[in-house]
Amino acid sequence: MLDDLRNTAASSYEEEIPPEGEKKPKRVKKSSGQFLGMSPAQRFVIVLMLFILTCILGSLCLLLTGKVVPF
Repeated sequence: MLDDLRNTAASSYEEEIPPEGEKKPKRVKKSSGQFLGMSPAQRFVIVLMLFILTCILGSLCLLLTGKVVPF
């Protein structure tokens, strides 16, 4: 099984290399306005939720440390 390992590894590598005459087609990026599979409205909701969560956690940290005292 391991006797012919070097030859099988070399032959599989040579199969992956395309000949010099052939060129692979380049991929063209489509700008469909989506990032991570989300529409702009979905991204806005995520960012808004993160902003609110940051404000709440920051306020709680200030209250716990005694930097801000409620009325």
